[in-house]
Amino acid sequence: MNRSIEIIQGDITTLAVDAIVNAGNNTLLGGGGVDGAIHRAAGPHLLQECATLGGCPTGEARITKGYNLPARFVIHTVGPVWHGGVQNEAALLAACYRNSFTLARAEGLRSIAFPAISCGVYGYPMQQAAEIALTCVHSEATSGDFERIILIQFSEPALVCHQNAARRLGISFTQ
Repeated sequence: MNRSIEIIQGDITTLAVDAIVNAGNNTLLGGGGVDGAIHRAAGPHLLQECATLGGCPTGEARITKGYNLPARFVIHTVGPVWHGGVQNEAALLAACYRNSFTLARAEGLRSIAFPAISCGVYGYPMQQAAEIALTCVHSEATSGDFERIILIQFSEPALVCHQNAARRLGISFTQ
């Protein structure tokens, strides 16, 4: 069954879903952007649990409780830093999405929300990242394992970029 993909604008920390994905750094100990926002909203217990995980390599993912967030879980993934596309960035970014879905599936989760991984301080070009995200998300949407998959963008330009990428790829979505 082809489940709907939602592409919306908003604050990922406010979503009442089974899991939100955190675009973190290798330490998993918080940072700026969406990572800092998630850590602030979840409260100090998230940092304490993350400290027990021993970090996370680029492209992989780890899962924690959501604590003070409306989401039950946080899936932390570490996207690649953009180096012009010559250091396996596309494969690593796709792995972030695939590994996040794998963890969610293992926990029996049915709804998941993703930010634009690697598009902030890591410098990944938004259009290229959006196409990778949508390709991975569309594959999972057709699997039937997830009832709700959200790509949530903080800014309107990111929202429009993701919506346009979906249209270019022929992927249906709701807003």
